[in-house]
Amino acid sequence: MKKIVLNRARACARFILFACALLVCSASLVAAQNQPQTTPRPPRPQSPLPDRNNPSLGTFEEEIRAKRAIKLAEKDHQENLDRAHEILELAKHLQTSLKDKTTIDRDSLKKLERLEKLTKKIRNQAGGEEEEVKIVDRPANITGAVHQIADTAESLSKTVHDTPRQVISASMISTANVLLELIRLLRGFDPRP
Repeated sequence: MKKIVLNRARACARFILFACALLVCSASLVAAQNQPQTTPRPPRPQSPLPDRNNPSLGTFEEEIRAKRAIKLAEKDHQENLDRAHEILELAKHLQTSLKDKTTIDRDSLKKLERLEKLTKKIRNQAGGEEEEVKIVDRPANITGAVHQIADTAESLSKTVHDTPRQVISASMISTANVLLELIRLLRGFDPRP
């Protein structure tokens, strides 16, 4: 009788063990069915040499940021080109309006202020700052100063147009500082306070 009870206990234990194993297997099957099925992506073909004109930046957001930065840089460069053109035009107008004059009229003062503002913007955009400049051929009067301003403005405009947007030009900064010093000299020739 002990043997029968022992056999029944073993059979009951096997049944419980089998039921637990069945329960664990069915739970894992249910969990596996609830997970989304993904198929692995095929690997991207790698070119032997990276494309220098179109580097891979990684994520889509990085690519958008890079394109936005390029557009902003191009816009800034175009604004600088427009400033350089306006500087040249203002200098030419000043040269014709102040030819053989001993004082600076109100309209010319406004043009002079605009010329100074644009020149500072170009210098700052190029990464320059105010520095002491020594003018070799210092003008002796308004006419001489205006003539030198026109020549320097033409040189600055040419330098801005010839310099790519990715380049920082020391010559551009230097020319802008010379032009600003000439504007200060011109103001000094005006007898009015």
